[in-house]
Amino acid sequence: MSTVADVVVVGGGVSGLTTALLMAERGLRVRVWSRDPAAATTSAVAGALWWPYRIEPEALVGDWSLETLRVYEELAAAPDETGVRMVAGVHGGERLSTLGPWARGLKDVSEVAEGLRVTLPLIDMPAHLRWLEERLRAAGGVVERRTVRGFAEAAAEARVVVNCTGLGSRELVPDPGVRPVRGQLVVVENPGVDEWFTEAGPASSATTYFFPQPGRLVLGGTAEADDARTEPDPRTAEEIVARCARVRPEIAGARVVGHRVLRPARDAGVRIEAEELPGGGLLVHNYGHGGAGVTVARGCARAAAQLVG
Repeated sequence: MSTVADVVVVGGGVSGLTTALLMAERGLRVRVWSRDPAAATTSAVAGALWWPYRIEPEALVGDWSLETLRVYEELAAAPDETGVRMVAGVHGGERLSTLGPWARGLKDVSEVAEGLRVTLPLIDMPAHLRWLEERLRAAGGVVERRTVRGFAEAAAEARVVVNCTGLGSRELVPDPGVRPVRGQLVVVENPGVDEWFTEAGPASSATTYFFPQPGRLVLGGTAEADDARTEPDPRTAEEIVARCARVRPEIAGARVVGHRVLRPARDAGVRIEAEELPGGGLLVHNYGHGGAGVTVARGCARAAAQLVG
């Protein structure tokens, strides 16, 4: 027997779970339908440093990002539980003058020779996704493994459907503006790196970054538009390690423990809007977050929840 719901959220990554949690905490009966367990979603393999990277529209992203930043700053008080830690690092080549107005909301930030030194949330995504699911269930929400072939399936069981399917929106909406952007990462044993580093031009397909996570160091990366391959490329992996080792030489000898490939994008940027479904239901979209789904998760969840009413 199906659980009665006010809202069905389609998609169980960070955007879907955060949106579902926000609505459940406001008293709505929420079900999350996800084809994959949270640990197998795109969100689970993210780096995941808070920073508005490769995301539009610029006019809205700043507020969404800062709202999410404030939430992460609070969650960092219990890092083992929430997966959120405040970690210092350097954005190579950045200067405050080149960033948008949102940069005025940063704390503990200074310009150094290498770029911008700042303390930011660094999220252990498997731990954070588990925390989101636990909080959602505690608020009365339900998470179900279910493959959705059309939003009418969800509309048959709830008056409101929220689309947080990311790359899946290309077929489900359908939205041809949603495209794969191949982002390859390498996971190594941490040789003692305790600060993050990132250096990337907005138009570059090759970036350099490393993020110290519990028990591992995540190295990156690439941003190859319209490349849907999900298998890691060995040569690309070698190049990623070499770039990171130029910044921290001890990375060159670190044992590789895994590879990851991730990231969808949308030509027109984030889509948060509502439309009527046949039969009178409401479909609310929340997708197209590019490389910054974690960065805007809470802000976009609130914007989507406001459309639900």
